[in-house]
Amino acid sequence: MEKTKYQKIADEIKAKIETGVYKQNEAIPPELQLQKDYAVSRHTVRQAIGLLVNEGYLRKEKGSGTYVDQTYKTTATPKETKTIGVITTYLSDYIFPTIIRGIESSLRNQGYSLLLASTNNDYQQEKECLEKMIENGVQGLIIEPTKSNQYNPNLALYVRLREQKIPMVMINAAYEELDAASIRVDDVKAGYIATETLINNQHKEIILVTKIDDLQGKYRMKGFIQACEEANIRFSSEDIITYTTETRKQVFDSVLKRLKTIPSISGIVCYNDQIASFLMDKLSEEGYRVPNDLSIIGNDNSSLSKIGKIKLTTLEHPKEKMGVDAANWIVKTIAEGKNEPDIVYTPQLIERDSVIRHH
Repeated sequence: MEKTKYQKIADEIKAKIETGVYKQNEAIPPELQLQKDYAVSRHTVRQAIGLLVNEGYLRKEKGSGTYVDQTYKTTATPKETKTIGVITTYLSDYIFPTIIRGIESSLRNQGYSLLLASTNNDYQQEKECLEKMIENGVQGLIIEPTKSNQYNPNLALYVRLREQKIPMVMINAAYEELDAASIRVDDVKAGYIATETLINNQHKEIILVTKIDDLQGKYRMKGFIQACEEANIRFSSEDIITYTTETRKQVFDSVLKRLKTIPSISGIVCYNDQIASFLMDKLSEEGYRVPNDLSIIGNDNSSLSKIGKIKLTTLEHPKEKMGVDAANWIVKTIAEGKNEPDIVYTPQLIERDSVIRHH
């Protein structure tokens, strides 16, 4: 396979280091100069530098430049920077701080540091995060995909990461086009259990409110359909109310319209606790009582499910465990040079107050 531009540039810089043109602890020419010398984009130069940082030939010093590392000659193997990149859709929001805490504690115990970035479920930001990771020479990546149920313009970047032999594991979902390793909850089963719980409590008319730009929403919808079919519960296309990252706030109007059209609806299966608690608040403002008038079930067992007057019936998401498992997966894969198996968790129902019990 022909070498890419950045690999050729990296080889030339490496040769200059090995022959002493660039001396130990000296700065190499700045990025703009290298761009001119090699007639390439800044991105290509950064990839070449990222590769050499990863191999221990160079080190970056914030604000001052890139230097030939003093240790590259003294060790036969490249110096390990031991950094794992972590890209999630959100950092401080919802269940992510707990997942990140799990990753961080496990990596720290194994001598790795963490480079964190978030995409806000936006492709352009995901591209910037990936480029930042390549540039910083991370040794492995833990990634939560952005809008995993839509075509992703960054797929070529992911393939490039693979060519660089950077191990990566996806959490919560995985891009189906990439056949990537993943650590996730069985979301079909989550949708199935949530729906089955309402059916078992004598709910015959149920709606699903799900997010469709992420794969989890698609799989939870599949579980909803399975449970309804098995129990001979009929639903129409209007009973599946969908939203995306951008339209979350508008979803309430669609739900209210459906409830007013079909007053006999008594159960709502929600994509996650975030949308469930949002709907509970808005519905109570409209005079609906949960669970007396409407039973609502969430997903993720987040802190949101435990606050408020009515505690939310939901499904467990192994947040901290997922973080720990993802960190262990990546460290082991780096050490052994081959991918560990995927991890799929079986969701457990957490019963609280938002579902009325009929037997």
